[in-house]
Parts: sequence; structure tokens; C-alpha cells
Amino acid sequence: MSDLVRKIADAVLYEGYILWPYRRSATKNRQRWTFGGVYPPAHAREHPDDPCALQAQVLLEGSDDVDVRVRFLHVVERALVNAGGEHVDELDGHLAWDEATEREVGPGPFEIPAGTETEPLPNGAVVRSWRELRGRVDLSVEADGRVTVRIENTTPWSGDSREDALRQTFCSTHAILRTRDGSFVSATESDCESVGLWPVLVGEDGARDTMLAAPIVLGDYPQVAPESPGDLFDATEIDELLVLNVLALTPEEQAEMRATDPRAREILDRCAGLSPEELMRLHGTFR
Repeated sequence: MSDLVRKIADAVLYEGYILWPYRRSATKNRQRWTFGGVYPPAHAREHPDDPCALQAQVLLEGSDDVDVRVRFLHVVERALVNAGGEHVDELDGHLAWDEATEREVGPGPFEIPAGTETEPLPNGAVVRSWRELRGRVDLSVEADGRVTVRIENTTPWSGDSREDALRQTFCSTHAILRTRDGSFVSATESDCESVGLWPVLVGEDGARDTMLAAPIVLGDYPQVAPESPGDLFDATEIDELLVLNVLALTPEEQAEMRATDPRAREILDRCAGLSPEELMRLHGTFR
């Protein structure tokens, strides 16, 4: 995957991961993982708006050679345990929170086993755990060049809430399709049927060898603004506005931002380290 394609794919993967004001206490950060969810089928049967499968369909000319990679976030519960073995909400500058880890799979059935990792702290430990995921990616190419990718969650689940179901959901799911010898047709010029995903051409302007099927609607050849100093997890916002808002946080708000998530901490450190010249590059750019 080229750097240009990866930048766009990563922006899609983390869109909405954590939003301004980047703190756990913010209302908008209490219901997360809002894009590209592929839910356990038992949950989807009760909540049809939360699908257990997504589909991308594109048109390929000149070849039947296609490679597909599916990427998503796997929810990781971050629990805090003090020296006495008790679960606590706050410990040594950390808050209990749900993080996520990146997963990537190819065609066919797959299974990701449950697991746990422990990180020692001065007064206890961070315990990160994730549940089992099962699913399959089906890839088919028809004689007329129609390429279909279907992503299905087959994970058994017996919970009773959306929050619990999210722990066994493929979050921020998207697919990257590549061909060596053919050429993809823009989705705006074909009558293909996609469900929950929107395929766009990605890469250098005019290239037709790679498509990104994203859970948000993009135009062909989307780009990350070259002035952007890094991801702020809200690609619809203005970087300058978010950076200035981060710099205006009180010391108490910054402390909560640091304690909420390592990625929020990185945003804070990055914004604080911007030079006046880098800040000016975010202001008043015309395309």
C-alpha cells in the first residue's frame, strides 16, 4: 500500500475515534465507534440499523485479478487495577476507557482469539483485554467485471446492550481493493450496488489500480491537506480551529485529556509543540 493510500485509509479508520474536546467526560465521547460497524448477528437481528454485513461492489476493466484487504478497529477494554487487586476508575494518570487496536484480514474466514495484556504502573496495573472476533470476507469477480466484496461478522454473542456488542464488532470497517493489470471504474460511472460502503478511486490523480471502500462518502482521489500536522480524528473540521481549541484547554482539562487515551495525549503534545510558522500554515490556505 502506497503512503498516499495509507494516509487516506488511516484517516478513515480513525474518523470519530475520539472527538474534541478529547476527554472521556465529553458527551460526544460516550457513544463511540459510529462509522463502519459490522456487528454480531445476534445483535443485528434485534437492531437492524446495526448491520452484521457490509458490501462493496465495483467495476473492473481489462482483468479479473483483484486483491482485497479489509481493515477495522477491534475494541480493547482498558481496566485499571490497584495494588490491592481492586478495579478502580483512575490510577496513576490513567482513566478506565475503551481503546482499540488495528486488525487487517484478507479473503476467507478468519478468527481473532480473545486476549489480555498487562502494563505495570507504580501503584497497580493497566489491564487491556479484547474479546474473540469471527468473520469472513467473500470476494467474487463476475464475467462482466463486477467485483463484489462482502464482509460479515459471524461472532457468537449473548449480551444485552449495544455497548457490550461493540466489544465484538468490526469498527470503522473499510476495504482496499487493488489490481495489477486492470483498471477500476469510478463508482459514479457504474451501476454497482454497495451496502454500507462507498468505493472511491485512491492514489495519484488519474490512477485506476486502487479503490477504497469506506463507510463514509468521499470523492475520488481524496487527499489529506499537506498543511495538516497530524490526525485530529475529525476530517470534516478545520485543523487550525481544533489546534487552537486544544491549546486553550485549562490545565485540568489537559490532564483529563492525557489520562483519557494515548492518542489524545499525542494530539496534545503535537499541538503544544507547533511553531508559530507551522500554525500560520494552517491559516488562510486556498485550493
